[in-house]
Amino acid sequence: MAENIKVGYIRVSSKDQNEARQVEKMKELGIDERYIFIDKESGKDFEREQYKTMYNLLREGDVVYITSLDRLGRNYKETAEQWEKITKEKKAHIVVLDMDILDTRGAEGLTGTFVTDLVVRILSYVAEKERENIRMRQMEGIALAKARGVYKGRKPIEIDKQAFEAVYAEVVRGDRTNKSAMRKLGLKPNTYYKAVKEYKTKTGRWA
Repeated sequence: MAENIKVGYIRVSSKDQNEARQVEKMKELGIDERYIFIDKESGKDFEREQYKTMYNLLREGDVVYITSLDRLGRNYKETAEQWEKITKEKKAHIVVLDMDILDTRGAEGLTGTFVTDLVVRILSYVAEKERENIRMRQMEGIALAKARGVYKGRKPIEIDKQAFEAVYAEVVRGDRTNKSAMRKLGLKPNTYYKAVKEYKTKTGRWA
């Protein structure tokens, strides 16, 4: 029987976030660099390539290390689902580094498993409610600013035009898909296609 392995999963929500600190932490835990998986996508779905690769690699008894619970999912439902898939379907362990209680290696028996799963669901729910509260406060702040006539809207996203042209040229040649280009540039679909439209309307040149 193959020896169990330690796996590190890192997710950052945008291209600009630095994953170096998380990678260093994984290495300190003795995790082989081959088994450190990093996703930088910011989409709302769970189509994360490195996560899928990691998940398919897992075998019973392996241990997945994550820096915090929200690395597993973007909301309560996703986090709970992925926790269940790893611990129940794969029968692998999860260790959440910023919360000692969330370490399934010590959750022996039905009671231990129940307590751990319950804590995960409660914390996921609390985190999602806090995100909702933040969004609500932001909306209320915007509404108040509009009422006062001082709301200026979001600052336009700055696009590296040189990088865009180089990557989009690969799309035109058929060497890269639009989805891959978005990942490479760290752009959301609406921003990416807006840039494409602008680029095309300028007959291949920026204004």
